[in-house]
Amino acid sequence: MAKPLVAIVGRPNVGKSTFFNKICGKRISIVDDMPGVTRDRIYADAEWCGHEFRLVDTGGIDAKTDDIFQQDIRKQVDIAIDLADVIVFLVDGNDGITQRDHDVADILRKTNKKVILVVNKLDNYEVEKTYDFYELGLGEPFAISCEQAKGLGEVLDEIVKDFKQVDETQNDDTIKIAIVGRPNVGKSSITNKILGFSRVVVSDVAGTTRDAIETDFKYNGQKYTLIDTAGLRRQRSFEKESVEGYSVIRSMEAIERADVVLIVINASEEISEQDVRIAGYVHEAGKPSVVVVNKWDLVEKDGNTINVFNEKIKNSLSFMDYFKSIYVSAKTGQRLTNVIETAKQVYDNASRRIPTGTLNELLSQAILSNEPPYRNGRRLKISYITQYKTNPPTFILFCNDATLMHFSYLRYLENRFRQAVDFSGTPIKFITRSKGDKD
Repeated sequence: MAKPLVAIVGRPNVGKSTFFNKICGKRISIVDDMPGVTRDRIYADAEWCGHEFRLVDTGGIDAKTDDIFQQDIRKQVDIAIDLADVIVFLVDGNDGITQRDHDVADILRKTNKKVILVVNKLDNYEVEKTYDFYELGLGEPFAISCEQAKGLGEVLDEIVKDFKQVDETQNDDTIKIAIVGRPNVGKSSITNKILGFSRVVVSDVAGTTRDAIETDFKYNGQKYTLIDTAGLRRQRSFEKESVEGYSVIRSMEAIERADVVLIVINASEEISEQDVRIAGYVHEAGKPSVVVVNKWDLVEKDGNTINVFNEKIKNSLSFMDYFKSIYVSAKTGQRLTNVIETAKQVYDNASRRIPTGTLNELLSQAILSNEPPYRNGRRLKISYITQYKTNPPTFILFCNDATLMHFSYLRYLENRFRQAVDFSGTPIKFITRSKGDKD
């Protein structure tokens, strides 16, 4: 289920990026710090009082300038506003209300979105400086100081106030499949071949698809929604104020709401850093996936070619060695009929629920083969395991002291469980709980 999206907007130099970094930084522990490959800074996942959401930063709006970049800035802001559930409108309390603030307010008043007016740079918490901003007609202004982290809690309370807890059991039986990858690897061509008609524009020009395009279809009696997304580029390959950067937002939103993700790579080129980063996005989102190696018709082959390429993928995607791959050609149609079947297979693996008795039998066998090591003079004792949820399969290990669990032993347990149960194509997660934990 997709997280609510919160967009930060305002004129230049009012502290939007500082606000973003404070909410998403380590000094305020409300965000899961995403390690490794997913550190692009135009968006981040955040959590406040049990409510998860996605925060997105935007470029400063200056409607009166003729700067050529301002057109792209407006496009990215329009995309963010269109996708947002809540908009945080940031203004500068020291400058007071300006014409450019009025210009931004005029844009926001035309939306039907919840807008939170936030007056920044009030380091001494001078609430009286907020009074003039009632003139913008966007409700009560919140006084904050991003630099000193004053007032952020009240703003966050207002952001999440109307977020509803979603009952995921009410979802229909449609499987949503997102197709992601860097530009020009053949995502749109694969979409068209699967659907049997030209639902999306196909072009050899990298970056043709700017939006995420959804199409419903049925295959073997199962309903699907196919989501074709814009190509994901490395951040340094475009200006931050370019609309290309905000294609990433749409792609990330597609990954977030997808049940399965097809990660498309180009067989005729080396696996790139960006291919790895995209796979990292999918892995850390906890989504089952299929690595679709396209343009296989361009590769000279012998009897071992697929095994060699699979080894390359394994080395490059060492953090997701559970990957499931399929080799296709959108041009010739080779193996494309197997793509949806493979996607359904990894979805079923991610939806797999293991009986508690079977889980504890597997756990006992793993411990007999390799007991948990001592740590700080004490041995970890695992007494029980249960499955907490599916998609991805998540298990809770009850033990004497969760701090004694080493990541290497969790890795060992994961490998043992994967040997016994088909979890190919999906991440699995373990949560450790100490004896007496109330949570």
